[in-house]
Amino acid sequence: MKHLAAYLLLGLGGNSSPSASDIKGVLEAVGIESDDERLEKLLSELKGKNIQDLITAGSAKLASVPSGGGGGGGAAAATGGAGGAAPAEEEKKEEEAEAEESDEDMGFGLFD
Repeated sequence: MKHLAAYLLLGLGGNSSPSASDIKGVLEAVGIESDDERLEKLLSELKGKNIQDLITAGSAKLASVPSGGGGGGGAAAATGGAGGAAPAEEEKKEEEAEAEESDEDMGFGLFD
């Protein structure tokens, strides 16, 4: 993936046919080592192909992939009456107590 990203960056920069040394140069500039075997495979698969056509074809394929979830769950029904505030306060106190306990379980706190 890193090789492809470097290839695309070089393409955006105006180099329509990046070489292996061009791609290595981009990766080395940000401190990433390149894998020669994967780089050569990528270049052989992209040789003679227009990258914009490949992106268009890939986008069309991705459009057919289902990517939605099942949707969110429904909201909880509101409780009526004046007693609704007390349970909420109890929950806050319990959450605070649990947070304090979790620090104790590890033997140290964030600012100890």
